[in-house]
Amino acid sequence: MSEKNQEGKRTARERLAQERERQRSQDRRRRTMIVAAAVVCVLGLAAVIGVIAANTKSDGKKSTAGPLLAPTGAEGKDNLAIPVGAADAPSTLTVWEDFRCPACAAFENSFRSTIHELEGSGQLRVQYHLATLIDRNLGGSGSLHAANAAGCAQDAGKFPAYHDVLYTNQPKETDDAYGKNSRLIELAQKVPGLDTTAFRSCVEEGKHDSWVAKSNDAFQNGGFSGTPTVQLNGESVFPQKGSEQISPANLKKWVTEANKGKQPGTASPSQPGSPVAPSSPVAPSSPPAGAPAEDGAPKHGHAPGTAPGTAPKKAPAAVHPSKAVPAHEAP
Repeated sequence: MSEKNQEGKRTARERLAQERERQRSQDRRRRTMIVAAAVVCVLGLAAVIGVIAANTKSDGKKSTAGPLLAPTGAEGKDNLAIPVGAADAPSTLTVWEDFRCPACAAFENSFRSTIHELEGSGQLRVQYHLATLIDRNLGGSGSLHAANAAGCAQDAGKFPAYHDVLYTNQPKETDDAYGKNSRLIELAQKVPGLDTTAFRSCVEEGKHDSWVAKSNDAFQNGGFSGTPTVQLNGESVFPQKGSEQISPANLKKWVTEANKGKQPGTASPSQPGSPVAPSSPVAPSSPPAGAPAEDGAPKHGHAPGTAPGTAPKKAPAAVHPSKAVPAHEAP
């Protein structure tokens, strides 16, 4: 065989060896890519499982972040308001409040009979919005649990009476008693017909927890300065309206002025939340210790984000001295 032919065969063998090596290299790369893809898929599945696990309580109980269920008859934007009073009342009082807030209790215990009178006569419809500022600033869950229980009372058509019971029995602000569902169920016994199996299940399951959280978000994002925030037909009236300090007499006067020439409301809501009589059977004979008399607005309250008992600083006329901490300014 000539030298030329031998060289040609050797070159052909080398090319064949090189081609085989390239093929093996491609096979190795394909296997590596397949394995890598499988690992990514496994990690992705693990991440999904991790998210699911993170939203499931370790004790096997359901997460509080359940579906958003508004109480029966809730109205307004996103169904975040619980209404009390005639549906066609000529004026609306909007109240943002927290069941753990001492200033809210002072307002409610001072103006309760006046507001019920105006509701009962068809002059006023009240829309209650619930917030959880004290939970945020002092810790605990009483604001959330009490608001959920109030929503459960609304489902049962007993919101006005239970709302009043929560404020007349409000614990000290540093006592998270309302964080215990057993206490909220115990207080339901003060409202005839409320302590039922359905109410207890609603409270214990936190049926309206997500709704309460959304209501609190609306408060934080609404530019409000504190609780209680009280507006008459959209105008702030707490602690004063213009240059006039709020009082039961002034509130009546302002509603009368706003309703001039208008007929009282007569249409009862088709859902729970109907007007209550001017004299509520659950109202106490006298305000709780520390609550002001009904001759004027509450003068003091806790400023969320400050130490309990700290005197609030003077605020502009249109806002209450108690100041909320906006979500983006949380400590």
